[in-house]
Amino acid sequence: MSDKHNTFGGELTIVDHLIELRDRIMKSLAAILIIFLSLFYFANDIYTFVATPLMSVLPENMGMIAIDPTSPFFAPFKLTFYVSLFLAAPYILYQLWSFIAPGLYKNEKALAIPLFASSVVLFYAGIAFAYYVLFGFVFAFFVSVAPEGILVMPDINSFLSFALAIFFAFGIAFEIPIAVFLLIWVGIVEPEDLTSKRPYVVVGCFVVGMILTPPDPFTQSMLALPMWLLFEIGILCGRFVKRKQKEKAAAEDETGTE
Repeated sequence: MSDKHNTFGGELTIVDHLIELRDRIMKSLAAILIIFLSLFYFANDIYTFVATPLMSVLPENMGMIAIDPTSPFFAPFKLTFYVSLFLAAPYILYQLWSFIAPGLYKNEKALAIPLFASSVVLFYAGIAFAYYVLFGFVFAFFVSVAPEGILVMPDINSFLSFALAIFFAFGIAFEIPIAVFLLIWVGIVEPEDLTSKRPYVVVGCFVVGMILTPPDPFTQSMLALPMWLLFEIGILCGRFVKRKQKEKAAAEDETGTE
């Protein structure tokens, strides 16, 4: 692995690395702050947008409530902060990439760039899946099973905690292909090993779904099944890379024997 060098041609010291890391962290925080300040004025609109799947299935003339007197003010801004964090994710990953890239080999750099890009896309895809697919089914189900005489009027803080937990859970779950691919690429596991453990993986997906989602089988299945599918996609990508590695090794062997 290559070493970073300073402007005078010498190797960077630990202090130099720490200073660079600090600068990149500060740039990342500045990006989050800039986005947050840009969205600050639209905080209530952002909250309304996120709450629309729930509001649309509530009984007529029913809405959400605020138990805490400060909730109408703080809940939208809390959501806006997390939105700013999610939107700044590509820039934050770019700063991370810029920090570690000088220490990578050329072939590692060629692979790391699409992996970084794919991780961002998959994270956003997980959030989009939760919002556009899961929320509509889940909220409609919860409202429909409410006992007779019970007014369904969720608290805005409780809803926000639920939504953020679901967004984070699905965003992380959609990173499974990246994790599986990396494990296969570095040689920690073989595709055949993962395939043989498929029954355990399926059970594990449902266990994770039970931990990360509300205690109802429907929501848990909505997380577990995509996780399983993404696991299988990771194995397919790993098989492809392994085949390419074997072909490259065979070609180098043939060249060496000539």
